[in-house]
Amino acid sequence: MFEERRDRRRANHAFDEGEGVTRYRMRGKVVSVGDDYWIDDSAGDHVYKVNGKVLRARRTYDIEDRDGHRVAKVQGRPMHVKDSMAIEDAEGHRVALVKKALVGPRDRWRIKQEDGQDLTVQGNILDHEYTIERDGYKIAEVSKRWFRVRDTYGVDIGPGADQVSILAATVAIDAMAHPGD
Repeated sequence: MFEERRDRRRANHAFDEGEGVTRYRMRGKVVSVGDDYWIDDSAGDHVYKVNGKVLRARRTYDIEDRDGHRVAKVQGRPMHVKDSMAIEDAEGHRVALVKKALVGPRDRWRIKQEDGQDLTVQGNILDHEYTIERDGYKIAEVSKRWFRVRDTYGVDIGPGADQVSILAATVAIDAMAHPGD
C-alpha cells in the first residue's frame, strides 16, 4: 500500500504543461490587514483583488473579481486552540476550513472542505514551495521558482479544481504562516 501511494505521488508530481493548468501570480507575503493587492494571471492581467479588512479582532480578507464583486472571504477564527481560517463563498456559506496542526516538529496543514474530500498541504510553507493534494494526487502547486521578482510566487491550479477556493486557501496559509508580516 505504501509503495502504491508513493508511485502514484511520483506519477502525479508534475502537471502536464498547458493541460488545463492555470497559473496565478501572488505576492510573497500577505499584506497587513487593511491593505490590498492583486492576484494576476500568467499574462499579468489583474484577475482577483485581495482586500484586507479590519473586522473585530479577526484577520479578514475579501477576494473580489475585477469588477469588485466578492467571490470569497477568508476569515481568521480567534479563540480556537488550533490556528485556522474559514473560507466562505460569495453568499457567505462556509466552503472550507484551513487548519494548521499543532502536533510534531513539522507544520502540517489540512483544508477541510464542506462538500468534498479534504485536501492536504505538503512541502515548505514558509518558502512558498508546496503542493495541495487530494487523496495523494496534486491539484495545485505553489512555487517561487517561476518568478524572479522578490516576494512573488506562483500558484498552478490543475483542471477541475475550484480555482477561487484554492487561491483563498493559499491566502489563508500565507496569513497563518507569516502572521507578523
